[in-house]
Amino acid sequence: MPNSLRLGVNIDHVATIRNARGSAYPDPLRAALMAQEAGADGITAHLREDRRHIRDGDIDALMAGIKVPLNFEMAATPEMQTIALRHIPHACCIVPEKREEVTTEGGLDVAGDQARLTDYVAPLVEAGIRVSMFIGHDPAQIEASAKIGAQVIELHTGHYCDLHHAGDFAARDVELEALRAGAAYADSLGLEVHAGHGLTYDTVAPIAAIKQIRELNIGHFLIAEAIFSGLGPAITHMRKLMDAARG
Repeated sequence: MPNSLRLGVNIDHVATIRNARGSAYPDPLRAALMAQEAGADGITAHLREDRRHIRDGDIDALMAGIKVPLNFEMAATPEMQTIALRHIPHACCIVPEKREEVTTEGGLDVAGDQARLTDYVAPLVEAGIRVSMFIGHDPAQIEASAKIGAQVIELHTGHYCDLHHAGDFAARDVELEALRAGAAYADSLGLEVHAGHGLTYDTVAPIAAIKQIRELNIGHFLIAEAIFSGLGPAITHMRKLMDAARG
């Protein structure tokens, strides 16, 4: 197994800032190009049903403008499937989505929706898109992701990060061990393993050190840190922390 660990940069919250004023700036494509220049291995963008941050035109611009792969985050709806099949991004990450949530609150219940998701994923895979399921570390969800035909899972690291920042280190370590076990189990089933949600400079190293994880997707923290240090330096520092942990 290659030891390299990729960094996908999520640029959703550049669009959040833009939309707060209804202006044309800051431009998510410009952020994506800066991330690419700073060493990002891919760009992630979540086109939500309510278009609260990324909009359809942003996906058009990203597909045309970036040279690194686009990871298109989407809910498992007919509308999003149609958009994905029109664009054929490198990857689609299927995520749970509730209109009232501030951010994605947990992993997708693949096991509870297995028949529908099997039919949903098939045309995406057939089109050559790498399909990822955004899930927790529950073995049942990992098994279901393999059964429906997904090639990748992305483990939800939000609970681990929340426990760390709350100072509940004992519970954090239990969650971290469960993520390690989930990554190993998914790898044993032939799934490629990614991880993301809530990762910061303080929490990234233990996740990056999990040898089965091939990619981290990080967004909100990097965009927030860019206010103080700039986007390029924030990405460069995150990359150094990831590489040091992996090494």
